[in-house]
Amino acid sequence: MNLLRAFIAVEIPLEIRKTICNATAPLQNGIGSSVRWVPKENMHLTLKFLGDVSPGNIEMLSQMLRAEANMFNGFELRLSGLGAFPNRKRPRVIFIDIHAPPVLEALQRGIESASRRLGYESEERGFSPHLTIGRVRQNATATEQQTIRRALEDTRIDSLGTARVDSVHLYKSDLKSTGSVYTRLYSAPLKK
Repeated sequence: MNLLRAFIAVEIPLEIRKTICNATAPLQNGIGSSVRWVPKENMHLTLKFLGDVSPGNIEMLSQMLRAEANMFNGFELRLSGLGAFPNRKRPRVIFIDIHAPPVLEALQRGIESASRRLGYESEERGFSPHLTIGRVRQNATATEQQTIRRALEDTRIDSLGTARVDSVHLYKSDLKSTGSVYTRLYSAPLKK
């Protein structure tokens, strides 16, 4: 039986993802190939990375997701600002900030807790809502790192839009030679 790499996420509307790509194009051009940029098709807000999942557990995960989503009303996210993990001086991940009401964190905590009860490992880092747009290559040279730092310091990104969140989704991730391909397996609507 083949295991699936799976995660739970919020989808960001295509129009906003296009706006992000346009706003970050100068940054991407300035940094070049020392960063693996996330294609707009793959941009999402991860709530829980599950890792390897047995296909037989998909129904159980879907039921859990439906129960958790049904506890929360829909809400809006605001996307603006540029950041980096662990920080801008030593970036490994480049992201767009997500500003959300407390309900997002409550939803994420509920999914984290329910996943743990189903036997999936808890995330040790605290939840920090963000939209990953790039990952610095591990073999980036010191000069490339400096170029990335400077580009991040020189780039200002203001408001990129507001996204309505009405559902959460269970995805599988297939690793291909051209990059990851995400397939939605299940969608759970939030309360109206």
